[in-house]
Amino acid sequence: MDAPCSPTMLQQLPLFPLQSVFFPDGLLALQVFEVRYLDMIGRRHRAGEPFGVVGLTRGNEVRQPAAAPGGAAFADEAFHEIGTLARIDSLERPRPGLMLVRCTGTQRFRIQPGARQTFGLWSADVELLAPDLVVPVPEEIGFARDGLQTLMRRIDQASGPNGEGAELALLEPHRWDDCGWVANRWCELLPLDAAVKQRFMALENPLLRLELVADALGQIGFKVSD
Repeated sequence: MDAPCSPTMLQQLPLFPLQSVFFPDGLLALQVFEVRYLDMIGRRHRAGEPFGVVGLTRGNEVRQPAAAPGGAAFADEAFHEIGTLARIDSLERPRPGLMLVRCTGTQRFRIQPGARQTFGLWSADVELLAPDLVVPVPEEIGFARDGLQTLMRRIDQASGPNGEGAELALLEPHRWDDCGWVANRWCELLPLDAAVKQRFMALENPLLRLELVADALGQIGFKVSD
């Protein structure tokens, strides 16, 4: 078990780099087939411990051979310094060499210098970041809250009897009057560039995050209508 150095630090947290951004209180479904991750996630699941999800800035989710011969065997990888802990909620093994994993985002973290790669698996000491302060949604950007409620109501009404659309469901409790929670859910839904989503996720001020999301909604002409 990875013992914490202090209440705000975790030692040698295993990292799972993705080409997307994972937000606190968000859902993440993974199909895992690479040996390096099959072993890591299996161990974390058995121990009841999280792993870290970070957004790639260079490289691919699946290891690629190096483009130039004679150097490293695999292409280089790099990722953002701020990521999110992933709590493993369920793990299935439909066949050998494949895991279906569902995770919930919990706490954000900042990677400390000295991240290392061993047998293709990244790990790092990380500083846990404080959760967003609960800031009520101001009325001048209340359309962002109202629009999210309307959108999720429509998705729920359109969901099929066999659970179609369930992947778009929001984890409860629904914190409709919480700037950070509303902003995070919009960031998951909007077709924003991954670099923009990363910048929003890393912001310490949840009100500013929602204001930027509201600006993005305005730019695409979003309007609330039941």
